[in-house]
Formats: sequence, C-alpha cells, structure tokens
Amino acid sequence: MLKSILVAAALASFATVSAHAAPCRDAKGKFIKCETAKPKPVKCKDAKGRFTKCDTVGAKPVK
Repeated sequence: MLKSILVAAALASFATVSAHAAPCRDAKGKFIKCETAKPKPVKCKDAKGRFTKCDTVGAKPVK
C-alpha cells in the first residue's frame, strides 16, 4: 500500500513538471519558438549617488 502511494505521488510530481515545460503558442494556437529572458536594464548613478539616466555626463553603470 505504501509503495502505491509513493508511486502515485511520484507520477503526480512528474505531471506537474512536464506541464510547465509545454511549448509556446501564438494567439492563433500555432507552435512558435519561445522567447528568451530579456536582459535587465542598466541603471546608472551620478557622482552624488542618485539614480540618473545613463546619457547624463558623469553617470556610471551600477551592477
């Protein structure tokens, strides 16, 4: 009985993992290539330590 419960739990966890790995679809339902993660935008600080646009003079990118 314990083995059957463990097997059922393992199959349930496998089903949830495979459901998240589904391929991407567009608005019409056709399969498309999934978009990759977008890179984080670069933030810059001025000499006083305030956040500014990176176009300003003296701005340095922050990691």
